[in-house]
Amino acid sequence: MTDTTRRRFIDRIEEGSGGFGAIRGDRGTGRVLLIWLAANLVVTTLLTGTLFVPGVSIGEAIGWIIAGTLLGAIVLTLIGMMGVRTGLPTMSLTRGSFGLRGSIVPAIANVIVLMGWSWVQAMLAGISIDWLVAQATGYSNPAMWAAICQAIVVALAIFGHEGIARIEPYFALVILAIMAYIFVVALTTYAPAEFAAIEPDPEAGMTSALVFDIVFATAISWTVLSADLTRVARTQRAGGVGAFVGYTLSTTLTMTLGAVAIAFVLLSGGEAIPFDPVTIIEAFGAPLAIAIFLSVMATNTMVMYGMTLSLTNALPTRKPLRFLPTALAVGAVAIIGSTFLGLLEQFTVFLSTIGALFIPVFAIMVVDYYLVRGRAYTPDILARTGGRYWFTGGVHWAAIVSWAIGALTYLALAFWWGSPVGAALPTFAIAFLLYWVWARATRVGAGDKVEQRHLAEVDAHRPTDAA
Repeated sequence: MTDTTRRRFIDRIEEGSGGFGAIRGDRGTGRVLLIWLAANLVVTTLLTGTLFVPGVSIGEAIGWIIAGTLLGAIVLTLIGMMGVRTGLPTMSLTRGSFGLRGSIVPAIANVIVLMGWSWVQAMLAGISIDWLVAQATGYSNPAMWAAICQAIVVALAIFGHEGIARIEPYFALVILAIMAYIFVVALTTYAPAEFAAIEPDPEAGMTSALVFDIVFATAISWTVLSADLTRVARTQRAGGVGAFVGYTLSTTLTMTLGAVAIAFVLLSGGEAIPFDPVTIIEAFGAPLAIAIFLSVMATNTMVMYGMTLSLTNALPTRKPLRFLPTALAVGAVAIIGSTFLGLLEQFTVFLSTIGALFIPVFAIMVVDYYLVRGRAYTPDILARTGGRYWFTGGVHWAAIVSWAIGALTYLALAFWWGSPVGAALPTFAIAFLLYWVWARATRVGAGDKVEQRHLAEVDAHRPTDAA
């Protein structure tokens, strides 16, 4: 490859990455729906469903899956609509409520959480491929396959939002076909009444409130990428309907499939080992292993893309980081970390960490954009210093303190005091009300009469120094 050809290739990647600043979307409702449908047709969501049975009955598990998904999808869609209206990714939008420098707090938390997701998914894909290879050859090396799967994901993520939008719908259709096959096998082998007759086991350590919190936390974990993925929509209607319907369908189907699959294992006389891909792969064979691999390729590509955008958009450097070198650096860490398979044993703690860190973030963002700012951010949100979102030295302490109190609330309710209604909803309510009262008392946004403009339409979509 000549220097000129290499430079053209790099420039094309940078242009298609949707790196710093706003992008104008061009996807219709169907395309956005398929992107979100593919997003959560993933092994982690499926295996999350295996956590619930036999701790609660399968009927109760499905009921809480639906309730948690619908409520979580509302938050996800509200953040996604902010992306459609402004053209900005999620972590750039935090600059409006947390401040130009304060936004580094959720941005760094986002990178840490997404890196954890990336490792977990690559590990599960590696374990699935290892099972297929071991069945055929007897050779087993799950860590190696996890690293290979992660390397493929990094290559896909380099092509940015355009690459994601192209491949996701096709992966979604293949994965849906395999899921349908698994449902048919399970429900033709045993009658629905047999699944319903499985007695709940209190010793499994699962309660209704915990099921809801886990499902809601799953939605929150995807909300960190909501604006990133939904801003490709051509219209607000396309983004809102596509994100809400696509996410709700994919999560409900996939978690329910996980609950049905682990119940199938129990009915077949097997041991119900939660969050273990081999347990259900052995029950359903190669098609499920293939579905797990494809789902990780689709979803982990989004995760890698989101980590890169968090760094290119949120770090307080004088110039935004370039997409390609940032993606390669993040990818190297992701590949190395994917070989540490012990992380899988801490998955429920990982989900609780996500809930504690990000439920208050999104409560604050919803209040700030929809109630305080009148559904409009100005081009100042793209500045590096000064302007409307500078607050006190670049930090909005109302958001930081509200976030910290919300995070501590979640941890206290989840691990120390217990709560009959779980930790998720009280945390959201406390952060929401605390920030709203503080914003009203300090008159944040008072007198603002800003006309909503898509930020891709303004000349100030490049970073500026007001100081």
